[in-house]
Amino acid sequence: PTHRGTFIEFRNGMLNISPIGRSCTPEERIEFSELDKKERIREKFVAALQREFAGKGLRFSRGGMISFDVFPEGWDKRYCLNVLDDERFDTIHFFGNETTPGGNDYEIYDDPRTVGHSVQSPQDTVQRCREIFFPERANEC
Repeated sequence: PTHRGTFIEFRNGMLNISPIGRSCTPEERIEFSELDKKERIREKFVAALQREFAGKGLRFSRGGMISFDVFPEGWDKRYCLNVLDDERFDTIHFFGNETTPGGNDYEIYDDPRTVGHSVQSPQDTVQRCREIFFPERANEC
């Protein structure tokens, strides 16, 4: 596949690694995603890094269509729940698209402190919010 731009990007508290590169075109993104589904490129890359850095306190999770994240143990999306615990909310809803094991939404989606909702798109999220929070308006466009 094509390789373009930044492959390892430092973000606040984590690394984002993209085997194809962050500067790929939308078409190349789709092409890589399809190839990744067949060849499991990111899965194999993560497995190699997990072996290399075993015992170092790092976590790896899929992010979007072309990358995966590397971050310290405990710094996943659940980190915010420690702050929210003090607020004593009755219910915390989480909406995410990578909610299966290995996905970057899985830990918070599966956390007992949240009600997790798996969604496929921003439009799906809006529809699910209408159904949950405004059921009388759920069928509006």
